[in-house]
Amino acid sequence: MLRYVSALAAILFLTISPAAATEAGWALLRQGGQIVLLVHANAPGIGDPTHFDIDNCRTQRNLSERGRQQARRIGALFAARAEPVEKVYSSRYCRALDTARLAFGDRLVEPTDALNQLPQDPDAAKLASAAVMELIRDYDGSGTLVLVTHPENVAAFVGTTPREGTAIIVEQQGDGLRQIGRIVFN
Repeated sequence: MLRYVSALAAILFLTISPAAATEAGWALLRQGGQIVLLVHANAPGIGDPTHFDIDNCRTQRNLSERGRQQARRIGALFAARAEPVEKVYSSRYCRALDTARLAFGDRLVEPTDALNQLPQDPDAAKLASAAVMELIRDYDGSGTLVLVTHPENVAAFVGTTPREGTAIIVEQQGDGLRQIGRIVFN
C-alpha cells in the first residue's frame, strides 16, 4: 500500500502545480519512514573563496539572515506537518550545518563528509555517493531521515537541481535514488 501511495504521489508531483506538489510532499512526510535531501538555506553567492577552510566558517559562504529565517521556518514546518525527524546528517560546510541545526536542533544533527560538495574527481565523487547510499541503507527508523547537502549533490543523485531551501523526498531505486516528492520553502 505504501508503495502505491508513493507511486501515486510521484505521478501527481509530475503533473501538478508547485503548491500542489508541496502539499503532496507533506502528505508523504506524514506517513513516516521517508528520506529527504534538503538543500541548505539561502547563502548568497556562488562557490567558496579560494582560502576556503572547512573548519573555519569565516572562510566560507554562509547563510544570510534570510537563510537563517528560512532554516528556522523549515524546522517549524517539519515539526507541524510531518512525522518526527529522527536523524539528520549534514554536510560539514557551515551553511549546511547551520541550516540543519537551526531547523532541527543540535541533538539530531551529525556532520558527515559524505554530504559535502561532491569532488570533481569522478572516482572520489563515486566514493562519496556510495557513502551517502550507505547512510540511507543503514537507516531503519520509522520517522524521517533528513540529509542536508548542496544543490549540485541533489542534481547528481536525482537529476534535478533544486533551489536553496528545497526538500526532495526520495526512495531507493536499485543503486540510486528516485525523486518521489518535493517541498519548496519560500
